[in-house]
Amino acid sequence: MASLKDLRNRIASVKATQKITKAMQMVAAAKLRRAQEAAEASRPYAERMASVLANLAEMTAGDPDAPVLMTGNGKDDTHLLVVCTADRGLCGGFNASIVRKAVSDARDLMAAGKTVKFLCVGRKGYDILRRGFRDQIVDVMEFKSVRRISFTEAHLVGDRVVAMFDEGAFDVATLYYAEFRSVISQKPTGLQLIPAAAAAADAIEHEHEHAPAAGNAVYEYEPDATEILDALVPRNIRVQIFRALLENAASEQGARMSAMDSATRNAGDMIDRLTLQYNRTRQAQITKELIEIISGAEAL
Repeated sequence: MASLKDLRNRIASVKATQKITKAMQMVAAAKLRRAQEAAEASRPYAERMASVLANLAEMTAGDPDAPVLMTGNGKDDTHLLVVCTADRGLCGGFNASIVRKAVSDARDLMAAGKTVKFLCVGRKGYDILRRGFRDQIVDVMEFKSVRRISFTEAHLVGDRVVAMFDEGAFDVATLYYAEFRSVISQKPTGLQLIPAAAAAADAIEHEHEHAPAAGNAVYEYEPDATEILDALVPRNIRVQIFRALLENAASEQGARMSAMDSATRNAGDMIDRLTLQYNRTRQAQITKELIEIISGAEAL
């Protein structure tokens, strides 16, 4: 049985931990609102850009001059999985859920005879993936020193992906992140980046599920659609990555807030149990001492 001193030390230690988890919960709650507003503000722009891209893709279908980023290189042998996670932990299963989805898709691709490569955006994703896919990780991009995610970080990731495609390092690229829904709900999501035509079609279909039909509008573009696509497709890749990073930022804070709240409550329960054990032990020790005194007095 633990001594009274050991129990006092244990209670003090748990109380100190509880203060830390409570402080982390409050910090996450303060950061969550701003991150959530940024994520929600990015959605209409990303969806509208995907809508324009899908319309242009229909106009240029079968055009040999269409950008390769749009139509693909005609192959489906090598897949690049861009796994976006956090650079820090203590946020529950947030990082693990994203990696789990990416790994599940990777195993399906490898079972079909495809070559899979990983580009990790965030340290925690790399820490998990390196256990089983170390040789397939081509690069790790960290933004731990960045206080607030901006389009600059998305531009860096987008440039890296486009450069690898231009080098012929892969045929298809898929982006993995967590879509923010609420403090307790973050949905792991996979979005195809390259070829962009399929990604744009999926995005516009998703948008139409949540909006009334606008009719069959006819658009005219100046200059021609191919020239617009040359500039629009790389930018769309960066925009989708930017949206993913913002969604991840909000999801991370929501998951951390939920995890720290649970940790704080668990610490409180542990303090209650240890306090009860401490009081019982102290009572038993006092009773024992009284019995010894009474027994000694009777012996005299």
